[in-house]
Amino acid sequence: MTAVALPYFVALPSRPGPWPGVVVIHEANGISPQLLRFCERLAGQGFAAVAPDLFFRSGGSEAKGFAELMGELSPDQVIADLQAAAGILRGLGAGRVGVTGFCMGGLQAWRAAVEGGGFSAAVGFYGAGISRVPGEPRCPTLLFFGGRDEYISPAEIESVVARHPDSVVYPDAGHGFMRDGSDSYHEASAADAWDRTLSFFTDHLA
Repeated sequence: MTAVALPYFVALPSRPGPWPGVVVIHEANGISPQLLRFCERLAGQGFAAVAPDLFFRSGGSEAKGFAELMGELSPDQVIADLQAAAGILRGLGAGRVGVTGFCMGGLQAWRAAVEGGGFSAAVGFYGAGISRVPGEPRCPTLLFFGGRDEYISPAEIESVVARHPDSVVYPDAGHGFMRDGSDSYHEASAADAWDRTLSFFTDHLA
């Protein structure tokens, strides 16, 4: 594969910058229409949003099975790509930059908060494996989980909540509850998490 620069989707507010910025990290299935809509929703609320394709070195989203694509990720490269995405936002006129993500992206948002540096706030949605990442966040961090998540055990969620008690668990929601237009979407939980996310980013990035 010919070497390319980090590919990304960008959504900007209609008003002139500077704006607060948010790096949006995709799920294990890669860049999706839901992810792009989420970026557009952020832009509509005054945040510049960039969603990088972390799978681009392996051919891009859906180039292979998600397990293979995830297995080919380098943890250090992921952090570097997220920092590069934050740099793209700053180059476009963003001020303070936060990070958020879903599923695999939720774990990577947590890692960016703990290991990456340079982010002013982080929000992670149903990230599996957070309990196994050592260290504490270097920025304010908010985590969301569904109490009926079929991919993250109750024991792991309890472990994360014990370590990070500000986490929010929606008892009736499963994995992917923010994925509008899918069978996993849980409207009440998604609406509450969206409001909390906007408030959190407004408090820490504005």
